[in-house]
Amino acid sequence: MADSGIENLLQEDRLFPPPREFSEQAVGTADLYEEADADYIAYWTRQAKERITWYKEPTEGLDDSNPPFFKWFSDGELNISYNCLDRHLETGGDKVAYHWVGEPGDTRTITYTELSDEVNRFANGLRSLGVVKGDRVAIYMGMVPELPVAMLACARIGAPHSVIFGGFSADSIIDRVNDQGAKVLITCDGAWRRGSVVPLKDNCDRAMEETPTIEHCLVVKRIENDVSMVDGRDIWWHDLVEHQPTECEPEVMNAEDLLYILYTSGTTAKPKGIMHTTGGYLTGAVTTHALVFDIKPDSDVYWCAADIGWVTGHTYIVYGPLANHTTSIMYEGTPDYPDKDRLWSIIEEYGVTIFYTAPTAIRAFMKWGEQYPQRHDLSSLRLLGTVGEPINPSAWMWYHDHIGPQDCPIVDTWWQTETGAIMISPLPGVTATKPGSATKPLPGISASVVDVEGHPVPLGGGGYLTITQPWPAMLRSIYGDDERYVSTYWSRYPGVYFAGDGAKIDEDGYLWILGRVDDVMNVSGHRISTMEVESALVSHPSVAEAAVVGAADELTGQAIAAFVTLVGSFEETDGLLEELRSHVASKIGAIAKPKTIIFTPDLPKTRSGKIMRRLLRDISDNRVLGDVTTLANSEIVQAIADQAEAYRDDD
Repeated sequence: MADSGIENLLQEDRLFPPPREFSEQAVGTADLYEEADADYIAYWTRQAKERITWYKEPTEGLDDSNPPFFKWFSDGELNISYNCLDRHLETGGDKVAYHWVGEPGDTRTITYTELSDEVNRFANGLRSLGVVKGDRVAIYMGMVPELPVAMLACARIGAPHSVIFGGFSADSIIDRVNDQGAKVLITCDGAWRRGSVVPLKDNCDRAMEETPTIEHCLVVKRIENDVSMVDGRDIWWHDLVEHQPTECEPEVMNAEDLLYILYTSGTTAKPKGIMHTTGGYLTGAVTTHALVFDIKPDSDVYWCAADIGWVTGHTYIVYGPLANHTTSIMYEGTPDYPDKDRLWSIIEEYGVTIFYTAPTAIRAFMKWGEQYPQRHDLSSLRLLGTVGEPINPSAWMWYHDHIGPQDCPIVDTWWQTETGAIMISPLPGVTATKPGSATKPLPGISASVVDVEGHPVPLGGGGYLTITQPWPAMLRSIYGDDERYVSTYWSRYPGVYFAGDGAKIDEDGYLWILGRVDDVMNVSGHRISTMEVESALVSHPSVAEAAVVGAADELTGQAIAAFVTLVGSFEETDGLLEELRSHVASKIGAIAKPKTIIFTPDLPKTRSGKIMRRLLRDISDNRVLGDVTTLANSEIVQAIADQAEAYRDDD
């Protein structure tokens, strides 16, 4: 059948075995796959018992008596804050937990002992306001140290937290606070972004006009700007913690107690409140952080360059690194302020050894040029990672050639807010990597690419990514909406988790993530992933970034429309346009040749850096533009629409 799967068009033959020296000292080893294949529940149970300190060690692994409401380690008792802080203090309290770098250039170095003291003071402060186990706490902050302090304090007293990305609007705060019935809102007077102030407290003030469950708003003084403070409701952070003791008894939590709610956008207007619990989530976080990033706590300086407002920051800035007693970098600002070498200067200054960032950022680095990283000594790096979306092979190679030493392994990781932790990734000392492939599931994870009827596709085929067995860090439900949880993730292919992503599996069994199922085009009966056409475009030396969508076409059903951002040294010409169309045809076949290519200085992106293809589809089909309030660069949308209209007039 023509629609049985997604076609596998783009081939990649380059293979990078792990360097021998790296493999000899690697944390993750090949025998982990054998152990997990023999008994994945026993494998995860061993990880939980060896990597976590329990008040009451679990006697059972997976409880699958009520699928898809799976439970892990459900008779175990622990506290995540204790695992991230207290257990490290006797042997390593003086170790640096965070090197924090503010956007204006101010810095803080925070040891585990200092972090523990701050967490305990704030936890006591929350308790003094009547926050008890089970109360929800919303957090809307910039990337300041008080953000992980707030999360850990909530975890310490058993109050589930819900971090709201600091770039979101007041309406987003209202939706999330009201959905969960949060009791306390934590924010800052403002945040820095490219030298300007983001008015966080002002946004909270507008939101609190419509959030009746909020009793207190706690405010960190970061910018020192004037903000409104309502007596009895609003409290300065420093006033709350000033006289609090540095000892706070952690709440004993069941492994299945709720740790946090993190909202992700859904196909309806209402965001989905993804629920992660305590024991299984921590097991996934601490295990994958150690294995995928080859963590050596005594020597590594680790930097996940995400925002804590996203799940990547939860798992790989806060809970995983701290539980593994790691020294991390935490940066407040953007990669291009005050200049486009800001990240490379931080890597050089602090001797960063592990760097984890998004393909969107890597493509921006490509567009800016290799002269920026060349200004700095990056020789401390020994491992690179990517997260957030599939990475084009050309961007992977640029990362390989210009950032780390060329024998520096790259871990291309696939996972989701819902999965809680990395699912598909190389083990850097074990797996030979291919540019653009997330390679294979980690030990203890089972994935399959299936056709529309749910049958596994053969090697070389494409289809839909599924996870075929439960895993500890998995979401437990959608807050307040079990029915939506079942219908969204477990109903399309009964008994397995539907990830919502297209994927292909090559002849070597390597997985290639092709983006969201919505981003698959049907051109003359051929189901083609936008990712493959974008990768072909980016492989041309003139192209820094590309977005591809399917546009309505009377003849073929859909035609391929491309939007291209050029590397700075190239100019837009009709000749280059035709060269790019031919280049795609030569790479993956004439069926994938774009019908239209529009050059644009930027692409519409969310504040997390993901391309908003929905708006590009609106433009291509000449429809009324959808909502642009979640974009970081909303002004570019009308500019692209004007270019598209001019193209149609010329055509």
